[in-house]
Amino acid sequence: MNQPKLPVEAIRSAGVNPVITSIFTADPSAHAWEDGRLYIYASHDMDPARGCDLMDRYHVFSTEDMVNWIDEGEILRSDDVAWGRPEGGFMWAPDCAYKNGTYYFYYPHPSGSNWNDSWKIGVATSKEPAKGFVDQGYIEGLGGFAMIDPCVFVDDDGRAYMYYGGGGVCAGGELADDMMSMKGELVPMNEIEDFHEAAWVFKRNGLYYLTYADNLEGNNRMHYAVSDKPLGPWTYKGIFLAPTGCSTTHGSVAEYKGKWYLFYHNQAISGEGNLRSVCIDEIAFEEDGSIRVVEQTTSGLRSAGDLSAPHPNPDRYYAVDGVTEGGAGLKQSRSGITYVGGLDQEGSSIRFDRVDGADGGRAAIYVHYATGERLAKLRLFVNSKDHSLLNLPSTGGEDAFEGIAALTVPLKPGQTNEIRLAGGSGAASIDYVIVVPFGRPENA
Repeated sequence: MNQPKLPVEAIRSAGVNPVITSIFTADPSAHAWEDGRLYIYASHDMDPARGCDLMDRYHVFSTEDMVNWIDEGEILRSDDVAWGRPEGGFMWAPDCAYKNGTYYFYYPHPSGSNWNDSWKIGVATSKEPAKGFVDQGYIEGLGGFAMIDPCVFVDDDGRAYMYYGGGGVCAGGELADDMMSMKGELVPMNEIEDFHEAAWVFKRNGLYYLTYADNLEGNNRMHYAVSDKPLGPWTYKGIFLAPTGCSTTHGSVAEYKGKWYLFYHNQAISGEGNLRSVCIDEIAFEEDGSIRVVEQTTSGLRSAGDLSAPHPNPDRYYAVDGVTEGGAGLKQSRSGITYVGGLDQEGSSIRFDRVDGADGGRAAIYVHYATGERLAKLRLFVNSKDHSLLNLPSTGGEDAFEGIAALTVPLKPGQTNEIRLAGGSGAASIDYVIVVPFGRPENA
C-alpha cells in the first residue's frame, strides 16, 4: 500500500474527538484489513448543508495508530452510478467487505426521483481498499421503502451475510459467493426491540452482536442484541450508547491491535444535525460478553501503536509563494511569521501555481492555519475544480498557527497543478500548505 507519510505538523492532530474534522462525515463503518491499517468508510455531509439529500462523494480514512488519520480520498459519487437517481445525492451510510482478493463497497442509493420508495443496495468493487472502485450495479431483491444502511459481515468460515433496514424493519440473509446476490430468503429480525436503522454485526469470542439505532425522537441511542448464530434468533440486551447530541446516531464496532472501539458521529463541530463528524471511543465488555455503556469523550484516544512516521521532506508552499486576490494579502504576526490574511472577505483567495503532483494521482493537501473564530471555512479548488469546504476549527487566535485542515485530491503529473483556497466564510490566516503525493519515496 502507498499511503503518504504524514508531515511533522500532523502529529498535533492526536488527542481530539471528533477525529475527522476537515470535512463533515457520518455513519462510519470501520474495518481492520490485512495490510495492518484500520479503514473508515463514511458517508459525507456536503457543506453548506441542504439536507440528507445532499449527502454524496464518499471518502475513506485510514490509520495505523488510531490517532493520526489519512484521508484516502474520494472513492465514489452519485455521478458514477448509471442506474441511480437522476438528481443524484442520497449517498447514505455505506459498508465495505473483503473476500477472495476483492473489496466490495456497499451503499444505499435510490434508483428513482421518488427516492424513499426506490432504494437499492449498490455495489462497487476494487482490488485495493481505498481507491479504484467501480460500480457494478445493485443487489437484486434488496431495497424498497426505507430499506437502507447495508452491513456485510464475513464469518470465520468465509460465509458472508448482509444486514440492512429502516423504518422499523431489520432483515438479514446470506450472500452468495459472488458477494453481489443473495443466497436464499431474507430473515426478518423481529426479536430486537425499538429498531430504527443502522444495523451492524460483529463477532467476539464466538458470540454475534447486532447493534442498531432506536426511535428516540430527536436524539437516537444505540442498542444491541446477541446470538450464537449469524442470523439469530437474537436476544435483546439493552442500550450501550446514550444520545450524542445529534438527531441521528449510527455506528460500527471493530477490534484493532487488541482493543475494541466504537465508531459513531455527533454534531460537535458544526452544531447542525446535517453536518456531522466521526468520533471514536473505546468499548469495553463484561465477563459475560455484555457491552458496557460507552463513555463519550472529547479528548480522543491514545495511540494504539507507534505514531505514524512523518514525511522527511514534504513539498511546502508558503504564503509568500502564493498569489492573493480579492482583499487577501500578506501580513506578519507578532512572532515574525508571514501569512496571508483578509480571507474573511467575499471573493478573497490565495492561489499556488506550479504545484508538484509527482507522478500524478492522489495527493494529501495539508493547510496550516490560524483562526480565532469558532469555525471558519475555506473552499478548496484544485485545477479549477471545486473539491470541498474545509473546516477550520478555532486555534485560539488569528496568529496561533496550530491548525491543520487536510483533504486528499487527484493531481496531474509534474509541476502543473494549481491549488486555490477561497475565503468569505470566516477569518482565517494561512502561513503555508503542504502537498504529499501518495507513493512518493521518502528520500524524494
